[in-house]
Amino acid sequence: MPAARFARLSDLPSLISLSEVSEVSAAAKPQQRAESIWQETLAQPGVCVFVSDDHDRIAATCMLIIAPNLLRGGRRHGFLENVVTHPELRGQGHGKAVVRAALAHAWAADCHHVLMQSGRADPRVHAFYEGLGFKPGLRVAYVAMRPNEHA
Repeated sequence: MPAARFARLSDLPSLISLSEVSEVSAAAKPQQRAESIWQETLAQPGVCVFVSDDHDRIAATCMLIIAPNLLRGGRRHGFLENVVTHPELRGQGHGKAVVRAALAHAWAADCHHVLMQSGRADPRVHAFYEGLGFKPGLRVAYVAMRPNEHA
């Protein structure tokens, strides 16, 4: 089973390469902007990025955002974002490794729950998350999109 670790500053080039082959979303550009965002991400309290390596490249990644909470007896919220596995390396356990590491970190940080959303229609994606303990249908997700500033 592949292992997960916390991401490092030096992982940025491999993470950008991973985003270029994924169906999720494009990485920030230009390079200088991506570097600034990556430095801010790693310095942000409550934000953890996990990666799983395959030799000299990152095979999978995810981001866990932990937020304080006055409700739920003061137990934190966890939000799982940016789960990406290299298309050539799917089914090898890299995605499971990073999500399991994020969940373990959330439980150790006293999170009440970890929320995540998927916009993917592929039933394999949903089976993946359900196999890791996520339960569909417990909440309704709403998304507010940034208004078109040029309208």
